[in-house]
Amino acid sequence: MKKETLSVLCSPRTHESLQLIIEKGEEFLLSKKSKEKFIIKDGIPIFLIKSEVKGLNRKYQRMYDIIASFYDLPFKLYNFFTHGAEGRIRMEYLKELEIKDGAKILEVAIGTGANFRYLPKAIQIFGLDISWRMLKKCQRNFRKWGLNAELFLGEAENLPFVNETFDVVFHVGGINFFNDKAKAIHEVIRVAKPGTKIVLVDETEKLAKTFYEKTPFLKRFYKNRKGKISPPIDLVPREMLDIQLSYLWNDRLYCLSFRKPR
Repeated sequence: MKKETLSVLCSPRTHESLQLIIEKGEEFLLSKKSKEKFIIKDGIPIFLIKSEVKGLNRKYQRMYDIIASFYDLPFKLYNFFTHGAEGRIRMEYLKELEIKDGAKILEVAIGTGANFRYLPKAIQIFGLDISWRMLKKCQRNFRKWGLNAELFLGEAENLPFVNETFDVVFHVGGINFFNDKAKAIHEVIRVAKPGTKIVLVDETEKLAKTFYEKTPFLKRFYKNRKGKISPPIDLVPREMLDIQLSYLWNDRLYCLSFRKPR
């Protein structure tokens, strides 16, 4: 982890500031008051306590840990045969982001990092995910693509970032099955700078029915769900501006965007 990254980090639950400690070859972050300790492993700060990951978050964390090593290939093939090109599909929602050179960009649920292949290079990349193995795959991908990023293991409902840090905040995939979608939305708003456009993208019920529920292994995580998937537009606080909901990729994805007031 870069030392300058420390200025944007805080305890995910208390929001206390953190200090970087290097002791006997071990690198970790320590909150100054409560003395919470967060280990840094392979350059990735760990803001999760495994035993405290419950419910849907734990269910889908297990799924992503299992499929991380081969996650990209099935989606590339599916995208190719149904729509023509992965990049074109991703650009349908990435074009909604308002990116300037040097911008600090956070993707919540960064997964394997594939979205950043299609974004400008003159940016500062920050990514958080609940799956350790997805983050490790993301690290390998970024090395292959010549990209640098600060990655973090954590939950979307408790982001380890200081208020009003990021110029761009977006999320692709996962929010449908977060333990607390409303809290996750509150968190992306909290860490975004005033005036930031926030973009949330996830699969629709149509994609879940036509692909996930028919794919070996994945189907056991998607069948027998409680209720149909619906975009969480009703969870966006009323004070947000320019609230927009659109459907992409022949209604297989929804794109929910809104702007944090200045």
